[in-house]
Amino acid sequence: MKRIAILGSTGSIGKQTIDVVRQHPDRFSVELVSARSSADLLIEQALEMKAHRAVICDESLYGKVRDALAGSGTEVYGGMDALCELVTAPEVDVVVASMVGFSGLRPTLSAIEAGKAIALANKETLVAAGSIVMGAAERKGVAVYPVDSEHSAIFQCLQAAGPNRLEKIHLTASGGPFRTWPREEIARATKDAALKHPNWNMGAKITIDSATMMNKGFEVIEAKWLFSTESIHVLVHPESVIHSMVEFVDGSVLAQLGCPDMREPIQLALSYPERLPLNNRKLDFASLGALTFYEPDLGKFPCLSLAFEAMARGGNVPAALNAANEAAVAAYLSGRIGFYDISGIAADCMAKVPFISDPTIEDIFGTDSEIRKRAEEMTW
Repeated sequence: MKRIAILGSTGSIGKQTIDVVRQHPDRFSVELVSARSSADLLIEQALEMKAHRAVICDESLYGKVRDALAGSGTEVYGGMDALCELVTAPEVDVVVASMVGFSGLRPTLSAIEAGKAIALANKETLVAAGSIVMGAAERKGVAVYPVDSEHSAIFQCLQAAGPNRLEKIHLTASGGPFRTWPREEIARATKDAALKHPNWNMGAKITIDSATMMNKGFEVIEAKWLFSTESIHVLVHPESVIHSMVEFVDGSVLAQLGCPDMREPIQLALSYPERLPLNNRKLDFASLGALTFYEPDLGKFPCLSLAFEAMARGGNVPAALNAANEAAVAAYLSGRIGFYDISGIAADCMAKVPFISDPTIEDIFGTDSEIRKRAEEMTW
C-alpha cells in the first residue's frame, strides 16, 4: 500500500490520480489532498478518499473547509507553509506534484529533501529550477517519475533499452487547436478558441500553453533535466498516439504508444516497475489509419523557439521565461492582451533579465518575482 500526497488534487492531473486510486484501493491510499482555492471539490475528495489531511492554500477559505470536514477524521490546514511541512510527514510515501505553475516548486523541493518519491506532473518545477531540483533528488536518492505523457514515454523507452544510451529524443506534440490556422487568424484568436484542445482535457493554463506551444517548449527543458540531454527534436503528431520516441546510435528508434489518457502515465508513476490493470480505452490499431508527423512552424509558434533559447542560455533564464509566460497567459485569459502578446512579453522579459549563470534557490525566487512584476506591468 502506497500512501499518496496529491499537490493540486482538484486540478486535471489530481482528479485523474484519484480515479487511479479508486481503481486500486488495495494498492494506493490518499494521505493528503490540497487545492489552491477549489474548496468544495477539496472537501468532496477528502471525504471520499478518507484523507488524513487536507490543505487549502487560500487561507481565506480555511474556515469553510475546516467546518465542512469537522468530525470526519481529516485534519485541515491552510497556506503554502503548511503544505510544505505536511509533505515531509512519515505517513507519506509518494508525492504527486501536480500543482499548476511555479507554485509547485516549494512543496516539491520540501518533499525531495524529506526523501519522498516524486510523481512529477508540474513541469515548471524543472523549467525554473532544474539543476537545483534534480541535484537535490540525486543527493537524497529520490526517484523522480515523470507523469507528463511525453516524458513517461521516454522513460519507458529507456527502460526497454537497458544500458544503451539515447542519441536523440523525438518529443511529439499535438500541435494544439491552431495547428492548421494561418498566422493572421491565430493573431485574432479568442481564449475560447484557444481552450478547445483537439485531443487532451486539461486545465486552462496548460491548454493555452499548448495552443502557443510554450508547453512543448517547457517539456523540452524538462526532458533536458530528466534525461541529461539537450539532443531533443520536436515533432508535431496530431493523432497523439505516439507519445514520444527515443533514437539510438545505430539509428534504431523506440516509441511508446497509447490513447490520449493521462491516467496511464499517472498510474505507472505510482506503481513502477509494476504495470497494473486500468479501466481505459485501448488502442485499436486497425482503426487508426495513418499516423502523421510534421516539423513545427516556428513562425506561427515563436514560444517554442524561446524555450530552446532559454535552455541554451541556461542559468536563471528559463525561470524568467516561465514567470513571464505565467503572467502573460493570465492576462490573455482575462482578455487584456492578444495571443501573440504572450510570446512578445516572454521575449522581452528573457532579453532583459539580469543573467545569473549558477542560480541558488533564492535567485530563482528573486527572478520569478522580478520578472512576474515586469510582465504584469506590460499587460495593463
